[in-house]
Amino acid sequence: MKLLSEILLTVAGLMGALGVAVAAAASHGESRNLSAMATMFLAHAPVLVAVALAGREKWLDLAALALAGGTIVFGGDLAIREWLGQGAFPGAAPIGGGVMVLGWLMLAAAGLRRR
Repeated sequence: MKLLSEILLTVAGLMGALGVAVAAAASHGESRNLSAMATMFLAHAPVLVAVALAGREKWLDLAALALAGGTIVFGGDLAIREWLGQGAFPGAAPIGGGVMVLGWLMLAAAGLRRR
């Protein structure tokens, strides 16, 4: 298995586990940050698994990297806001969200390129 696939599967597993843990924590309180973080992690982890197992293709690899990176930045900013009371850096959540959108668009481009 290629190194990128191994990394994506590892990141997906960690995101899935964190998503479940954070969803459980969010259920005990009224935290929008934790709920959003759980949603982002649980929505993107399965996509990373699918891309990791789909085989190597440049656009799929780029899409996966953007989705993973954007989700980590977005979720990390929400976690830091929740537990430290301030963001990771100015604009971290919108930058992470924008990178996630870019990743989804690259995934769409990978689908179109297969035609």
